[in-house]
Amino acid sequence: MNESALETVCLGWFAEQGWEIYHGPDIAPDGSNPQRASYHDVFLTPVLNACLQKINPHLPTDVFEQVISRITRAESPDLIASNKAFHHWLLEGVPVQYRRDEELIHDHALLVDFSQPQNNRFMVVNQMTISGTKQPRRPDIICFINGLPLAVVELKSPIDDKVDIWDAYHQLQTYKDEIRDLFISNEALIVSDGYLARVGSLTATEERFMPWKTINNENDKPLLEWQLETMVRGFFNRELLLDYIRYFVLFENNDERLIKKIAGYHQFHAVREAVQATIVASTGKQLVLHSNIQPGSKKAGVVWHTQGSGKSISMCCYVGKLLQQPEMGNPTIVVVTDRNDLDGQLYGTFCQAQELLKQMPEQADDRETLRDLLATRDAGGIIFTTVQKFSPEEGENAHPILNGRSNIVVISDEAHRSQYGMKANLDRKTGVYKYGYAKHMRDALPNASFLGFTGTPVSAEDRDTRAVFGDYVSIYDIQDAVDDGATVPIHYESRLAKLDLNHEELAALSDQVEELIEDDELDQREKTKGEWSRLEKLVGAKPRLQQIAADLISHFEKRNTVMDGKAMIVAMSREICVHLYDEIIALRPEWHDDDPEKGQIKIVMTGTASDKAMLQPHIYNKRTKKRLESRFKNVNDPLKLVIVRDMWLTGFDAPCCHTMYIDKPMRGHNLMQAIARVNRVFKDKPGGLVVDYIGIANELKLALKTYTDANGKGDATVNAEEALAIMLEKLDIIHGMFAKTATSAGFDYTGFEDHAQKLLVPVANYVLGLEDGKKRFLDNVLAITKAWSLCCTLDAAQPYKLEIAFLSAVKAAISKFTSVDKKISQAEKNSALKQILDNAVIANGVDDIFTLAGLDKPNIGLLSDEFLQEVRDMPYRNLAVELLEKLINDGIQSRTKNNVVQEKKYSERLQAVLIKYNNRAIETAQVIEELIQMAKDFQSAMERDDALGLNPDEIAFYDALAENESAVRELGDEVLKKLAIEVTLKLRQSTTVDWQVRESVRARLRILVRQTLRRYKYPPDKTPGAVELILKQAEVISNHWTM
Repeated sequence: MNESALETVCLGWFAEQGWEIYHGPDIAPDGSNPQRASYHDVFLTPVLNACLQKINPHLPTDVFEQVISRITRAESPDLIASNKAFHHWLLEGVPVQYRRDEELIHDHALLVDFSQPQNNRFMVVNQMTISGTKQPRRPDIICFINGLPLAVVELKSPIDDKVDIWDAYHQLQTYKDEIRDLFISNEALIVSDGYLARVGSLTATEERFMPWKTINNENDKPLLEWQLETMVRGFFNRELLLDYIRYFVLFENNDERLIKKIAGYHQFHAVREAVQATIVASTGKQLVLHSNIQPGSKKAGVVWHTQGSGKSISMCCYVGKLLQQPEMGNPTIVVVTDRNDLDGQLYGTFCQAQELLKQMPEQADDRETLRDLLATRDAGGIIFTTVQKFSPEEGENAHPILNGRSNIVVISDEAHRSQYGMKANLDRKTGVYKYGYAKHMRDALPNASFLGFTGTPVSAEDRDTRAVFGDYVSIYDIQDAVDDGATVPIHYESRLAKLDLNHEELAALSDQVEELIEDDELDQREKTKGEWSRLEKLVGAKPRLQQIAADLISHFEKRNTVMDGKAMIVAMSREICVHLYDEIIALRPEWHDDDPEKGQIKIVMTGTASDKAMLQPHIYNKRTKKRLESRFKNVNDPLKLVIVRDMWLTGFDAPCCHTMYIDKPMRGHNLMQAIARVNRVFKDKPGGLVVDYIGIANELKLALKTYTDANGKGDATVNAEEALAIMLEKLDIIHGMFAKTATSAGFDYTGFEDHAQKLLVPVANYVLGLEDGKKRFLDNVLAITKAWSLCCTLDAAQPYKLEIAFLSAVKAAISKFTSVDKKISQAEKNSALKQILDNAVIANGVDDIFTLAGLDKPNIGLLSDEFLQEVRDMPYRNLAVELLEKLINDGIQSRTKNNVVQEKKYSERLQAVLIKYNNRAIETAQVIEELIQMAKDFQSAMERDDALGLNPDEIAFYDALAENESAVRELGDEVLKKLAIEVTLKLRQSTTVDWQVRESVRARLRILVRQTLRRYKYPPDKTPGAVELILKQAEVISNHWTM
């Protein structure tokens, strides 16, 4: 199935979903059913006008011209700013004004009817030509709602292994530059080759294009699928798409850059399920969808979505959608976290989502403010607070009722912390029973409904959480997230063996402080004495911190040689943070700088003016902490290491952070939340790494047991030893390729450590001489380098460092300078090159295969007999074949890409030779001779082109006419030249936009060409074939004519 066939099948899937199907040329300005005034227009204005009148029957018809005029011109020179403005109009309508009985009326014209999907018109148009800044562009499929282009689908052939979906992605980026107006109203971009399909926003990078794996709900996942079909049937379901556009699109300012975020399928379905569950739990309404939610129970359930999968965005979308549900009667939303910094982070996310929420959230700074906000609230509002503010004041036996309304919804972030307990515990010192915060929240808001969001599962023993929130309403686990590319796997490496300390004593103390390492307020931890103090004294001992500092620096520097990125260090107290900082900068003084805007290492922690003097240099105000956040998130900023105690361990998102060094006792949900800081997707990052300096292996096992007991799939962490095992397995395969066998003499590349440059060419030559050697070698070395990036800091991996760098250099040489392989991604190239350069195996990198072979790289049009003889005499015969193939293929691509006859002639000839070579049908020496002769013939053809005195377009038509040998004999070169010039001129004057797909225009051009050929007495029996070949040639080169 080629790209055209895939497009046809895709249109059929759209038709089955109820979309109207139109062919671009038919609705073009000069088409049979014109819907555009010019080829610059991207809106279907007649359709838009009719839909506006249908959706807004109360408005006078003359206002619609105002509306169309306003929305079809950009609001800003910045595309994403214009897109945000358009999205606002899409949700709220376009402001209009008109007079009625001398009164000036202000109103809004709705562009889409979200409440009644059947009132909208859904159209799909394929091959719609749009005039661009450089040349006409023709996107494969554009999806219109009411004449507005809201989605673009770009396809690639599923059978062409030279292209993939990322070629489609890059094509869309080109379209954004050249046909910018098409994207002002865009809500989604889709790239697909049929098998794979990804959807992303207007600002999404490649790694943020995600699959859409569901159709009607999160359980409706086809197992064996064409992902494009699932995308069309699921994402482009008309009713679901309207819901998506309305509630699942957000804009955020990220370091003063506006970005657009759209929900993944797991977020979309989870929010829809949670909204329905809340309605059932809050109102008592019966819905079949949620049989596990008891009507009127006030328990709306738990959404378990693994860390890093976009929980904050899900919460925003949930609140935005819930607020608009008429059954809820304008509810009040209370968002509860258990730490001040988390409250601030989530509050900041919600503040940026005002477009969706239609209001500004409020934050309760203290207990009194929270009571005022809740007690005086009659309806609506979004209130942020920490759970600790729900506590009785001194002298109160129980928390007073603040608001008895039933349409209050409490959303808890991380809904399983110990504070949410309902049980009473006896304080032995005071003799007073104390209750968990869940009891106080229930007392304060007796009729509220509760929904929990969590990144880790609720344990089977955690009855308190289930008593407050109920059962799961949506699960998206580690395996789901890694499979979808929403997160990367986390690897684990223990460095305890590097430290000289008593591990038994450390483990015993760690067990004693179980209750002390749960989630208390930050300032409470500093007051803790007893066992925690003893443990802190042991962990913070100067000799130990000196060892950690030295090992950590070495480890981080090694890790950054294979994967540039950042790291967090988790210490157990603020004092230890400072001591460890001092030990690190003692070894790397250049990393330190007093200026928060400079330096490679910082501490981020809470503090006040009354703290010890040693802490003061590292205590920053809120604004400076925000700047440090921005610096750490910016991969190009020199700030590489941040030491924390509690801050940034939950809710903090820095995708370029690839390593976390843990030197603090942690367990359970806290541990799982913390290590998830390194699981964010970022460029070519294959995984995150957790480095253990304190002994958390058992805690990870316990956390994983809770996870698997909850039926979660996928490992929380993968031991770095497993990556080492994979690397050694693949390396063994490589060694097998070079071993002597009954059919191969083998090749010994020992000595590569000192003679890499000398061995590179013969090793590459040997690989190319093996059956399927190139593919096997490239695939296995790619797997080796990926595994190496995850285990390169292990002692057991160090003996292989130089060999892997050498193999990477061979791979880079073969990949870069051969031309027939499926493309290597830019990320893979960057990763390989970085390892080569950082390991200094080949000091200057892999510059040029010709140089390595001892040849000057020629221009194929200037080949000399001396050069060809050098190639003929090369000792590395397989490499000579690759060099000639590369040379000829580059020439074909650069000189004949717009010449149908020459491109076909030389491509087929090259392919025929290579098939014989790959099938071992002829000797390598004969292949070299055939390729050399082909290179000479190619050179002669170019010399002929120059001698003809024609421009490239005229030469292309000359070759089409000269394909008939009898025409050449009867007419001669001079007549054919004149004929080629006239054909070129007439076609250039007669072709119009989209002529290639308009049969009426093609028929007219056939007559024109036939008449011209007849006038020059072109052989009549050859005329039909010549006419079709000329039209085929015109299709290739006419795009730049019709600008």
